[in-house]
Amino acid sequence: MGYAQLVIGPAGSGKSTYCSSLYQHCETLGRSIHIVNLDPAAENFNYPVVMYIRELISLDDVMEELGLGPNGGLIYCMEHLEENLDEWLAEELDYYLDDDYLVFDCPGQIELFSHVPMLRNFVEHLKRKNFNVCGVYLLDSQFIADVTKFVSGCMASLSAMVQLELPHVNILSKMDLVTSKRDVENYLDPEPRFLLSELNEWIAPWFKKLNKSLIEQVDEYSMVSFIPINLRRKSSIQYALAQIDNCIQYGEDADMRDFDADNDDDA
Repeated sequence: MGYAQLVIGPAGSGKSTYCSSLYQHCETLGRSIHIVNLDPAAENFNYPVVMYIRELISLDDVMEELGLGPNGGLIYCMEHLEENLDEWLAEELDYYLDDDYLVFDCPGQIELFSHVPMLRNFVEHLKRKNFNVCGVYLLDSQFIADVTKFVSGCMASLSAMVQLELPHVNILSKMDLVTSKRDVENYLDPEPRFLLSELNEWIAPWFKKLNKSLIEQVDEYSMVSFIPINLRRKSSIQYALAQIDNCIQYGEDADMRDFDADNDDDA
């Protein structure tokens, strides 16, 4: 059994910084994780990579050879990755199976995890390779300035959760940059009634039915819970990591094997 985080979220939400801080934190703990970069446009990052999509295809080459723009080129690159799941990726994953922990740093193009199928098929491939996978959705905490932006972020996260069909952890990133933490704290685990009341104050009266439907959707999928993370604090990183580990049952399989082994010895 292998374990994996699929780190997703809008461009600029701090995904690569999160991966780098997570790697440093685990290194300090003596815990081994392996980071995979799936962004064909990324050239520089602050963590060691064990797999890199640019070894397969790069955005620069696609744009130059096919005359595509950045968005179309990135979609083409991810489609090419999808076509090579059983070759390039499968061969790379063969080195990381039993009890290994992979972190996939994904591109920030929102359609990749909202409605096009490439990342979903990627996740299915990981599952067939016996990986437990958790989606880690990062949202910039500075984006949560009012209820309208909060609901927008929730709906984007909900879209990713439904599309990928994964255990899901929502993280508010860049908490160290927030000037008014009290404003953000109001949205960490809010009551639906509070959200609806705030939304009705911001939006014209004829949208009340739509507001009610949106809040019901958010509440039904239990998507109104975010974990704030301050990457300058080890305790903050450890808390988020513990929540993710719990989603993918990291460590529980090893405990069960130890338990079975002890029972065999007793027998």
